[in-house]
Amino acid sequence: MSFSIYLHFPGTCEEALTYYAKLMDGEPGEVFRYRGSPAEDMAPGGNLDLVMHMRITVGGTILMGSDVSPERYEKPAGVNVSYASADPEQAKRVFDALSEGGEVNMPFEPTFWAKGFGMVTDRFGVPWMVNCD
Repeated sequence: MSFSIYLHFPGTCEEALTYYAKLMDGEPGEVFRYRGSPAEDMAPGGNLDLVMHMRITVGGTILMGSDVSPERYEKPAGVNVSYASADPEQAKRVFDALSEGGEVNMPFEPTFWAKGFGMVTDRFGVPWMVNCD
């Protein structure tokens, strides 16, 4: 059994997941667009070039997403995507990059349980917890 994370975006899915894959040394997967799919009539705002489904793999974790219409999009609330690294420099690098254009909710710093921990909502509206055990 495993869990995966699925995020919705207001038209920025491909940009966000491509950014995450590069930032976290992940592997981008195939991008499925509304154009040419059986779901063409469900394309947000009629934009057939938006992402119907995309996935990346970071370590052994799969992160997936899609674009939704503006009236269906809601910023994530009550949930965070958690990124962990055993390397403090790597964790800090990821935290700082996610902070660019975003909002730091808790600065990345040592805690009683970790060499470093911080919370940030990135420029795509995704809330993250970055941890270094």
